Amino acid sequence: MSGTGAHTPGGAGPAHSRLGARFARLPLRSRLTLLTAAAVAVAVAVSALACWLLTRAQLRDEVDNSLQNVSVPAEYLQLTYPNCQPTDPTESKNAPPSYYNVQIVQVDGSRCVGPNSQPVRVQRADVGVAQGVERDTLHDAVTTNGTDVRVLTKHIGVQGVQFAVSISRPLTEVNSALNRLALLLAAVAGLGVVGAGTAGLTVARSGLKPVDRLTDAVEHVARTEDLAIRIPADGDDEIARLSRSFNSMTAALAASRDLQQQLIADAGHELRTPLTSLRTNIDLLVRSEQSGRPIPAADKEALLASVKAQMGELAALIGDLQELSRPPEPGHSAIAVVALHDVVGAALERARLRGPTLTFAADLHPWYVRAEPAGLERAVVNLLDNAVKFSPLGGTVEVRLAGGELTVRDHGPGIPQDELPHVFERFWRSPSARSLPGSGLGLSIVARTAQQAGGAVRLRSADLGGTEAVLTLPGAATPPPDVPGPGPGPQETGEPPPTP
Repeated sequence: MSGTGAHTPGGAGPAHSRLGARFARLPLRSRLTLLTAAAVAVAVAVSALACWLLTRAQLRDEVDNSLQNVSVPAEYLQLTYPNCQPTDPTESKNAPPSYYNVQIVQVDGSRCVGPNSQPVRVQRADVGVAQGVERDTLHDAVTTNGTDVRVLTKHIGVQGVQFAVSISRPLTEVNSALNRLALLLAAVAGLGVVGAGTAGLTVARSGLKPVDRLTDAVEHVARTEDLAIRIPADGDDEIARLSRSFNSMTAALAASRDLQQQLIADAGHELRTPLTSLRTNIDLLVRSEQSGRPIPAADKEALLASVKAQMGELAALIGDLQELSRPPEPGHSAIAVVALHDVVGAALERARLRGPTLTFAADLHPWYVRAEPAGLERAVVNLLDNAVKFSPLGGTVEVRLAGGELTVRDHGPGIPQDELPHVFERFWRSPSARSLPGSGLGLSIVARTAQQAGGAVRLRSADLGGTEAVLTLPGAATPPPDVPGPGPGPQETGEPPPTP
């Protein structure tokens, strides 16, 4: 059973799809050439058609004007009127086509063909003029032998007799001229399309040279992984912008690869020292067991303590490396509104355990930020650990949070001015601190966390000695409506919290 709306395989739809698929598989140069040729062909065709129509209208206007200017003598009409017969006269069929044809049209539709004129078929408009319904009419008609003519019919009334006079002129010359013009325009259009295709191919080749250079560069990078290649980018056009973007991309990739290689080299160097020390201590313990010469208890306890410390150092280094190499969460799904004062309070509890001999003076005011909670807590812990590490026994660590600025100050030896620009570099450690435990990645993690949260961190020398770390994060003193505010309770200083 089939219906009128059934789909016919191989119809216009599938054929159009196949044609579009073939066009899409063509090279860009060929597509530009074809599109240019097609655009020029359409433009030339429209122009040629407009020219032909204008010329046709002009020639017909000249024919109409010539018909309007023709006057038929009364004597000629007197000779014509007796020729009114129900059948077409045969003696006038051989009249030359260049002559004007004259015939009288009566109210009943019969015609009277003048001498040396060809009979023209009477139309309803001619009868209407003869009957006085219309004054005159101008239209195309055909003679009985098939010649196209232009006819002007006028109304005449003589002594109560109503009739019309039709004056016609053959359109042979006009049609011949229009045919020659059509052939000429078709030839010009064909030459224009061929020339447009050639010009389009030339323009496509010259215009796509920068694209070819860019393609060669991309293929070279994909083949050799050479990111040092650069494409000349002159001008401000789209190709130049694309070339500059490609150069910026390769430069960024090269810098990223260099940083990655530097990170691997630095990590290998940092891992080598604790691994070597750990292997040495384990070798001593193994040799002691294999040789049967036990190590003194005090020395064995010191070796085990050293092994445990080195394993902790390795674990901390690996954790820091994982933190630095961890990419941001897709879509920032881990970003949330975090109460920074609560994060600092929790970090202070951990810092007190690591520095039991130190005094922590804290002044925390409410501040809410948008950040990753785990990363933000690790950054604050790193700042406090850095202060604990460099504080003398019995010293004081001052912590203050106000207006989105977290300040952590220790009273240690401080950092020389020439070393301050390097403190946030990966694995960089001050010469005076290389004997202290640490991986050299803590401040790098702080800097990355601050950047991801839209803030900044800096270190500076304190006025009366020591170092002051300042972490600035954008936020607000009051939480958003959907986040609960701080509950009642004392601050770290024991004072009531200020009113936001």
